[in-house]
Amino acid sequence: MTLRLHRDVDGPCLTPGGGIVAIGAFDGLHLGHQAILSEVRRRAEAAGLVPAVISFDPLPRAYFSKEPVPRLSGMREKAEGMAAAGIHELLSLRFDRALTEMSAEDFVRKVIVGRMAAREVWVGEDFRFGHRRGGDFALLQTMGPELGFTAHAVPPVIVDGERVSSSRVRTLLAEGDFAGATRLLGRPFVIDGHVERGKQLGRTLGYPTANVHLGDRVSPILGIFAVRIGIGDGPCSWPGVASLGFRPTVNEVREPLLEAHLFDFSGDLYGQRIGVEFVRKLRNEEKFDGLDALTAQMRQDEIAARQALGMNPILVEYP
Repeated sequence: MTLRLHRDVDGPCLTPGGGIVAIGAFDGLHLGHQAILSEVRRRAEAAGLVPAVISFDPLPRAYFSKEPVPRLSGMREKAEGMAAAGIHELLSLRFDRALTEMSAEDFVRKVIVGRMAAREVWVGEDFRFGHRRGGDFALLQTMGPELGFTAHAVPPVIVDGERVSSSRVRTLLAEGDFAGATRLLGRPFVIDGHVERGKQLGRTLGYPTANVHLGDRVSPILGIFAVRIGIGDGPCSWPGVASLGFRPTVNEVREPLLEAHLFDFSGDLYGQRIGVEFVRKLRNEEKFDGLDALTAQMRQDEIAARQALGMNPILVEYP
């Protein structure tokens, strides 16, 4: 069954026959999230009910923070991950002022019961919800018997001696520890999107790039990276080098731009969807004194990326 995505607090019941419902932000769909979703799917299949998720967008912590909060996955990536995990209904609520002012008790009655007809509710042990975070697992346990559902807490998943969390994944990525982040995510960290036409500066410098605009999404990483790129629905297997940032030398963008150069590739990627898997950070962004200096550094980045990806060294000698 195809996943159905919904955005509003108000509306008809999405699972009139009853749902097994997980609730959380689910940013990145790491191993801890996967444990909850796996249990929801298993319980739903056993009971003949609908596996469903209540989530939030933007992230609650981003709504309240005065500083930009990096996120591990966009809405599309989250929905695709939910579908792959066997979830049928995703209620991704708009996290706005009205939602923050809703009491925890009203959230239970209106959303968990009214929209989802929950028979079981699955959350992490530290889950909080409702106005001023007034709701917790204990409240779900208290209200459940009256409203026809049971509440269950999934214990944290431990990797390398520590609890798996989205914030820990963000920290590892920011430190350039992609192998560590992969262990927590259960897969490599990938940013994907559709290739948009730019000003083709890279092409004039000998390094044509596939450009993906991140919009208002705040990336947990910035810099120059050795990467592997997937085209369309294909695996991330094409080697390359990528820049993710604000292009300080040419000073052209105000929002993060992902520019991926595919080694030894010829073809038109405009309009296609690509996924960029980050393998190793090569350096931070720098502002260079002109395009000649930038091009020279790009050549060094290519050499370093090829080495990081286990490729043969470049045979061409650059001046």
